[in-house]
Amino acid sequence: MKARVKLIEGVSFVGQSESGHSVVMDGAPEAGGQNLGVRPMEMLLMGLGGCSAFDVVMILRKSRQQVSDCVADLDATRADSDPKVFTRIHVHFTVTGKGLDPKRVEQAVKLSAEKYCSASIMLGKTAEITHDFEVVEG
Repeated sequence: MKARVKLIEGVSFVGQSESGHSVVMDGAPEAGGQNLGVRPMEMLLMGLGGCSAFDVVMILRKSRQQVSDCVADLDATRADSDPKVFTRIHVHFTVTGKGLDPKRVEQAVKLSAEKYCSASIMLGKTAEITHDFEVVEG
């Protein structure tokens, strides 16, 4: 996997993925940013959410669960001093579908966290990561 990050101006950067997609990242205004894009650490947190939500949906669909929506809400705490790594991350999944089995949702969340989500497992080396979920009929 390859990626490229290029300075645009000030402390604004454009990240380009090997798959051909781009995203703008910017520093906080107090660090000279212009609020033109997500902060790099926000991008990392969203990557964790995307990785784990992808896993949960794929696992549930493979077990023939009718998932129509999955939202991962993430809440993170960072260290007070440099390097300001994530020290705690909580992921709350809201999984919507028809007749979803809560036990299967629980299993999918656990499998993602412990076996499949590379981002979660990697970030879990420095942060305590917790998960919970709710099932919504729809």
